[in-house]
Amino acid sequence: MAVAGIAAVLSLTSLLPTAAFPCGAPHLQHPDNATASKLLGMWLYVAGAAQFPRHLLEMLLIDHGHLHVEPHAGEQELLITQRVAVGDQCLTNNSTYFEINASNTTLVKHAKTQQTVGMLMNLSSEDVLLIQYQLQMERTYLGLYLYARNLSVSTAHWEEFERHAKCLGLSKEEIVYAPWKTLNRSQLAAIRHP
Repeated sequence: MAVAGIAAVLSLTSLLPTAAFPCGAPHLQHPDNATASKLLGMWLYVAGAAQFPRHLLEMLLIDHGHLHVEPHAGEQELLITQRVAVGDQCLTNNSTYFEINASNTTLVKHAKTQQTVGMLMNLSSEDVLLIQYQLQMERTYLGLYLYARNLSVSTAHWEEFERHAKCLGLSKEEIVYAPWKTLNRSQLAAIRHP
């Protein structure tokens, strides 16, 4: 049952729009003419942070994962295909997409409902993605996902991710780092070319 829920963690399918920002105005990714092309391709899952206990547990079970972003319905929509591995199972989900809109934000939307489920936050590098989400249940739960083009995430980017998490009220105990250091070259190649 936990394995089936893993896809839900990264799919962002049950999330609602972010309405309030604990640290004041958010640092949203402001798109320009090159935003779509910068987002295309593979992004490796390197860390996540979640207040929702089930999401936190599911992140602990992920062995490795990635996003693949490709064009969809023009330049303003980019399909997100998410793949995660848990033990010997590989789960795939393509129910979300990036929408690059005229209000200078890049949103993550659910493909069927067109509901906003997260936002792309601005980081200091084009080699990392930070996605903030909000889950509304009996209360509001916040979370973040960090993705990178390669496994060489700098200390500065880790610190930036941790600052964003702290700003959202997420503790260090609510941050889960992907176990990349346990993978060998052939496993990494399988992730990049499923």
